[in-house]
Amino acid sequence: MFDYVIVGAGFSGSVVAAQMARNFRKRVLLVDRRPHVGGNAYDHANEAGVLVHKYGPHIFHTNSKDVFTYLSQFTLWREYEHRVLAWVAGQLVPIPINVDTVNQLYGLKLDTQEMEAYLDKVAEKRAAITTSEDVILSRVGRDLYEKMFRGYTRKQWGLDPSQLDASVCGRIPVRFNRDDRYFSDAYQAMPLQGFTRMFENMLDHPNITISLNTDYRDILGSVRYRELVYTGPVDEFFDYRFGKLPYRSLEFRHETLNVPKHQAVAVINYPNDHDYTRVTEFKHLTGQVHAKTSIVYEYPCDGGDPYYPVPRPENATLYKRYEALSAATRRVHFTGRLATYKYYNMDQVVAQALALCTKLSGSSREELVRMAAPLDALRPTGS
Repeated sequence: MFDYVIVGAGFSGSVVAAQMARNFRKRVLLVDRRPHVGGNAYDHANEAGVLVHKYGPHIFHTNSKDVFTYLSQFTLWREYEHRVLAWVAGQLVPIPINVDTVNQLYGLKLDTQEMEAYLDKVAEKRAAITTSEDVILSRVGRDLYEKMFRGYTRKQWGLDPSQLDASVCGRIPVRFNRDDRYFSDAYQAMPLQGFTRMFENMLDHPNITISLNTDYRDILGSVRYRELVYTGPVDEFFDYRFGKLPYRSLEFRHETLNVPKHQAVAVINYPNDHDYTRVTEFKHLTGQVHAKTSIVYEYPCDGGDPYYPVPRPENATLYKRYEALSAATRRVHFTGRLATYKYYNMDQVVAQALALCTKLSGSSREELVRMAAPLDALRPTGS
């Protein structure tokens, strides 16, 4: 008899499984269709022995001390601040846009104050901000929009920015200084031994049974349990009763090169050239020392595994119907990106899972975090 059957061994399912098993002595069956834990954050050593992220780069960052403290029970960390360059007009420039981006592209020598005045001059002010095109044009104007954003967005989403909700490009900051970090969060680090090892540590408990290569629908009839926690696609759970929720997917082309280093930073974006959107070199993320290096090309597509909910008003309306159905379904709890049709960062997924644990256990968020016993310390870069 299990207290919970949890569908999906990514961040959402694994956090709920670990919390309920470790802190509340609940018996948990964790089920995943894939042959591994970790969901899309899964990493592994490839044939050359280079640690790679199978489903594209995952970079941990958060402003939540609670989330960082919680995960620190299961991993030591390697300090890492993510930097991204974009190949634009025959040169590599920092993204998000900062003073150096504008100076490089236009041959200027702006300082911080002049940068703000320059962007204010070229920006196309909008009476209302409703689309991603509105967001970018109102911040940086038409030319930077065309150079840096429009092509990338079209490739990534298969739609023009004018067809997408403002939230898509609203996530991207514009900086009036020379800060070239992609994120500005208080906590920026990578699991010292990789994401998979962190998940394995999280799920290493006698109250947790893991069943991989398993579709939960094939086993529910033969398993006794009290409640279900579901982290998969919500429309699939209800057999697409109201129709399919649209997602964008990705195809990955991994390569190993006989050189120790391939590019200057972990990720280079290609907004206007090539069919792929970006190229990632993993050794920047992991700090691994190896004679070879591995990279991955990302090709956005419509088919395949669901990665990104498509943020358009009609899709939000369709999800609301599934959300109402979810709320009315007894003994089933829905959490995570796919189950709530939201694009969440990893830390947001962890926070949502912890919130569900407070509901299931009757404990407060503060109590759950106090139960965490972090490992010793954040390791310095290169450890």
